[in-house]
Amino acid sequence: MEKTVRETIKEIVRVHLVEEKSMCFGQCLTAVGWVGGTLPELYEEDGMIEVATSDVANGGFVVGAGLKGIRPIYVVRYQGFQWYNAPIIVNYACKSKEIWDVPCPIFIRSIAMEGAIGPVAGSSHHSLFQRMPGSKIISPMTPNEYKYAYDEFMKDDDVYYISEHRRSYDNTKEMQNVIKENADFTLFPISITRFDAEKARLILEEQGYKINIIHQLWIKPFEFKDEWKKALNDSKYGGMVLDDDYEEGAASSIAHTMMISANKKVHTMGLDHRTAGFHPDVDNLPPTPDAIVNRVKSIINGK
Repeated sequence: MEKTVRETIKEIVRVHLVEEKSMCFGQCLTAVGWVGGTLPELYEEDGMIEVATSDVANGGFVVGAGLKGIRPIYVVRYQGFQWYNAPIIVNYACKSKEIWDVPCPIFIRSIAMEGAIGPVAGSSHHSLFQRMPGSKIISPMTPNEYKYAYDEFMKDDDVYYISEHRRSYDNTKEMQNVIKENADFTLFPISITRFDAEKARLILEEQGYKINIIHQLWIKPFEFKDEWKKALNDSKYGGMVLDDDYEEGAASSIAHTMMISANKKVHTMGLDHRTAGFHPDVDNLPPTPDAIVNRVKSIINGK
């Protein structure tokens, strides 16, 4: 039976605490649900450390553990809370190796979700870490991708920002790039937009368009692979980076990097530049398959 992303994360955390003798920090870890079922039922004596609901101080506790070399896992239940959790991490842990030659490796599980959760908690916020030196950002949406992210962290000594999304937890399937000769357009989706971009690609294909999709796992460092560059240059109408963060961040940075290297326009599509509310009428959600389809057709039709 195939493992879900949820089961993969749970097993990784179990191994990290029981076999690697490390620690996992976060709020309400052992409460009902065990963070969406992604944590093993372990407790303080096993390395599961409950921290305060103050948010701001918690990053400091984790940085201290990182400096001791135990490679802590830090669970932040809502990515929007990184505005409170990130300061000590980005200003100390991410800079410690460069300034003092003292690495501070931390595996940050930053969890995104949307839907009536208000102006602070929702969506992905990997752009907060993307602009700071000393961090690496990866957004795994499949079981194998998550295992790869953890393995890379264990071989490295940097701060790893793992941009998760709760909608991926039930996923058991790996995701494959689709690159066609003389395509009309190329999609470069990040995070949870990868699932809806794939649905949009199939809709566009049914309507007679040839669409590439190139899934983005690494956000930082970003490498524009030669195969991707060729696929973009061969696309009649260019491409688009999709994200679950605001467009004015990682998506725009990646699109800019692509355009500097290629000879086609690369558009962006992400969250609207506005604050989300609690009611569905004022929510701010990532691009839907229909919205992606309409945007691609608008670009192709020169509108």
